Amino acid sequence: MAVRPIVISGDPVLHSPAEPVVDFDDTLRELVQDMFETMDAAPGVGLAGPQVGVPLRLFTFGYVDDDDVAWRGVAINPELWITPVPADEADEDEDVEGCLSFPGERFPLRRAESAILKAVDLDQKPFEIRADGWLARIFQHEFDHLDGTLYVDRLEHHYAKIAVKVRRKNGWGVDGLSWMPGVDDLEG
Repeated sequence: MAVRPIVISGDPVLHSPAEPVVDFDDTLRELVQDMFETMDAAPGVGLAGPQVGVPLRLFTFGYVDDDDVAWRGVAINPELWITPVPADEADEDEDVEGCLSFPGERFPLRRAESAILKAVDLDQKPFEIRADGWLARIFQHEFDHLDGTLYVDRLEHHYAKIAVKVRRKNGWGVDGLSWMPGVDDLEG
């Protein structure tokens, strides 16, 4: 297992739809283990294949909910159904979201309150998770990565302008930038 570099906003792999996973082999198992190690080192609650430069439709997640239930797994070739996103503005305290590929920043973003995730695991066993609240948010965030969308692409106008300024100030928005969890301190 190894921690992998996390690709930063601007790299084409983050802004293009990922391809379905077809080979369920030792290479995939190694990738998933590396993704868990990278997610934990970052630290994060989810990590999609494109975020480590691999354009495949899979993501890892690790989250402990308010009832102390641990949610940890990998979703391969996922499908996601969501409830309608509320039309009101995002709450600056309750709806704040961040992304390991836009490190160190947090912005409010409205997401659907509930989601149903259907996917397969490393053994190609299908599973379904019905999620609410933050777990639903995590699934939506990671699923977006598989379609080439970052959460900053969904921000309300005011916050989108700030995100553009942050991207410009940090020199992001170009191919080839990444950071290494445990080495670089970009989340602080």
